[in-house]
Amino acid sequence: MHTDVTSENRIATARLFEPLTIGGREFCNRLAVAPMTRVSATEAGHATARMADYYGAFAEGGFGLVITEGLYPDQLWSQGYLHQPGLSDDAQRDSWQPVVDRVHAAGARIIAQLMHAGAVSQGNRFRPGTRGPSAARPAGHQMPFYRGSGEYPVAAEMTKSEIDEAIAGFAAAAGRAREAGFDGVEIHGANGYLLDQFLTEGVNRRTDAYGGEVASRLRITIEVVQAVRAAVGPDFIVGVRSSQAKVNDFVHKWRGPEEAAETYARLGQLPLDYLHTTEFEAWQPAFGKGPSLAALAKRHSRLTVLANGSLHDPARAADMLSAGEADMITLGRGALTHADWPRRVAEGSQIGEFDRQILSPLATLENDDQVRARGASA
Repeated sequence: MHTDVTSENRIATARLFEPLTIGGREFCNRLAVAPMTRVSATEAGHATARMADYYGAFAEGGFGLVITEGLYPDQLWSQGYLHQPGLSDDAQRDSWQPVVDRVHAAGARIIAQLMHAGAVSQGNRFRPGTRGPSAARPAGHQMPFYRGSGEYPVAAEMTKSEIDEAIAGFAAAAGRAREAGFDGVEIHGANGYLLDQFLTEGVNRRTDAYGGEVASRLRITIEVVQAVRAAVGPDFIVGVRSSQAKVNDFVHKWRGPEEAAETYARLGQLPLDYLHTTEFEAWQPAFGKGPSLAALAKRHSRLTVLANGSLHDPARAADMLSAGEADMITLGRGALTHADWPRRVAEGSQIGEFDRQILSPLATLENDDQVRARGASA
């Protein structure tokens, strides 16, 4: 099945191509590539020439912003996957400079997503075992397309000094991102990774200052944002990604709109430039009825909001912008299907369906290349 972008639809989707300013930086349009784990770095976590081609193609295809896959910020407990790229040392920082240059040369911006896997780590070359907010085994099973298998290991509860180390790691990695030429950083507070683990009731069972009510469960995220901002200064984009569902619990929901309101109101008081919400279908009500998660984030934080979740239909994506629920749209599957998705929409070219084989058996760029080669020769 394919979507044809008619001249009528191009008029309806014109809002996608309006410029936008975030954190003092201008973006040529409101279309971004969502962060997508590709586990294709070197064993040492360095970005490769193939990764420069991969990210560069999105910029060359018309996306105004590219957000990297999650990069591990330290060499303690943050790495989540084998062959995951990092920003934990200067060599990793330097490996990203050709990627950044390639994206900038095509007229786009690039933001580094900083991700601490916490209890759901399934591949850490630095340390055995895992750390999380509480001593528990995460729900679900490890993801085979990221080289995992079986249940997650039981995580050990983080000590206060380990929490402080994790916060310092985010800040140091943000500083390296700036040195590498990135336009900003996105702090990964979603999808069941460390910061989201602290926020999640039932997963976080702590009784200290980092557990209990929403404000306490959000404390580590607040401290990370403050440390990152102090490290990069005022003229560098800093955002936070937020979700309800998790990589190990697709159906998780917060208590309701009241919890969302408090969470986003507190995040809105921080020195942030944007929030990035992700749901399976971004336009759907977050709690059965009422506003979407993006709309709740927009209403209560009063920050710029990026919305992600099955928005590869151009008209649907434009509708979220026109309704004031979001300021920018991020695409995952749509971008993987067509690195030039924005150009296709602007020109009225055909939009194809996502091929799940791109991510199977491994979600690597090598597998992606093989699938596309088979399709081209068919």
